[in-house]
Amino acid sequence: MARIEKVELRMVDLVPKVKRTDAIQSFVSQETPIVTITDSDGAVGTGYSYTIGTGGSSVMRLLIDHLAPRIIGQDADQIEAIWHDLEFFTHATTIGAITAIALAAIDTALWDLRAKKFGLPLWKLAGGAKDRCPLYTTEGGWLHIEKQALVDDALAAKAKGFTGSKVKIGKPHGSEDFARLEAVRKAVGDGYEIMTDANQGFRLDEAIRRSSRLRDIDLAWIEEPLAADDIDGHVRLSASTSTPIAVGESLYSIRHFREYMQKGACSIVQVDVGRIGGITPWLKVAHAAEAFDIPVCPHFLMELHVSLACAVPNGKYVEYIPQLDEITGKHMVIEDGHALAPSEPGIGIDWDWDEVKRRSIGEFNAVVTQREI
Repeated sequence: MARIEKVELRMVDLVPKVKRTDAIQSFVSQETPIVTITDSDGAVGTGYSYTIGTGGSSVMRLLIDHLAPRIIGQDADQIEAIWHDLEFFTHATTIGAITAIALAAIDTALWDLRAKKFGLPLWKLAGGAKDRCPLYTTEGGWLHIEKQALVDDALAAKAKGFTGSKVKIGKPHGSEDFARLEAVRKAVGDGYEIMTDANQGFRLDEAIRRSSRLRDIDLAWIEEPLAADDIDGHVRLSASTSTPIAVGESLYSIRHFREYMQKGACSIVQVDVGRIGGITPWLKVAHAAEAFDIPVCPHFLMELHVSLACAVPNGKYVEYIPQLDEITGKHMVIEDGHALAPSEPGIGIDWDWDEVKRRSIGEFNAVVTQREI
């Protein structure tokens, strides 16, 4: 039995490559907590999570002061037990984003460690359903981007073999959203998917109205049309439209997903490792979705989600938003518009440690070797 002997913590702040705007916010910074765990056999695993610009300091204090000290001395292979212990330990702050983001970094590091010790890539260790998954792109579809630029980006993605493009919606009037999406549809034809994302920007009446207007565009889905905690609103919206409703990036508990699926409030699940609390709960949500015959199209974190989308049979798409290029060596491999599952043991991320260390924010660098109860 190999016990956890050391936990190293860092946070890197990554600036997006392009301007990113949606109906309610701008994505100006990716605060990236990075956790490296070493066990008594000398095996090492690294995990990470993210914010979109706020909360990173709180995540790091939770990790440094409370979570990392608690896992010292524990059996590194008892991932399920560790996850539940940490969830219970943080009972006063769960369920919510700060705790889930912190849990995700530790849990992902443990899965990386386990996969490396077994000599298997994560996608095989976690299920091994397939070795590649179709890609759609979001990078050219932000809300501020003009109509012709949306069209040009979608055509370029289609030429590369991508399955679809996501276009942000939430302009002041529905006619503006419709005009943008209609232009893209006319350009790419009927065989190319168009995804949309409202980023929780609508109230129920407006969501029903706009989904009705957009029906003829034949959208792959409308993502986060309402506030994420408005389950009944999503039930009413889903019943009013034939366009699939997607949720998940702003849900932080497997029980939230259960309620959405049980009540017919969604037909696409976008569970996010960094928001749900790690790989352990991610897999539970994905398998539950399979039982409801619902596809999984994970949000963001393409470098990690490619492995998980390939691990499960209902992993349908990987979202193309590159964000780790500046702190990694080998990048995610794309072939004919598909993301290929990594072949290396572990989660498949080739960290450039010199660059990670150079970019690390000094006040959050920590090494934990002592257990605290």
